[in-house]
Amino acid sequence: MRSRVLFISPRREDAARLGRMLSGVPFEFDTAATLAEARPRLLENPYRVVLTESALPDGTWLDVLALARQGGSDCEVIVTRAVLDGRFWAEVLNLGGYDMLAQPFAESEVRRVLSNACTRIVPEVHAA
Repeated sequence: MRSRVLFISPRREDAARLGRMLSGVPFEFDTAATLAEARPRLLENPYRVVLTESALPDGTWLDVLALARQGGSDCEVIVTRAVLDGRFWAEVLNLGGYDMLAQPFAESEVRRVLSNACTRIVPEVHAA
């Protein structure tokens, strides 16, 4: 079964480049330019991973994370940003994000992070 991946970014060239990078791998790749465009997709489709820019025209990665959790799926959120720093990376991880990817994207890193996120087993929580 192919894992569904959604990339949220207003930059069409990044979406096209990611699409080329992921051709031939077992991912079903969708794109959205804004949070508003991503909202119905996230609520109606079982995405395994969402890649999102840290800042969108109509929201932030935290809004994407909240929306992914609202959809009820075990979706991993990966944040993309041109400049990565340890403090922001720690914030992403501490607030529930899965990982970060630097822009411009390096194909080997994109494939590694997405593969790990798609195969991650989310532990079930049982009430005591």
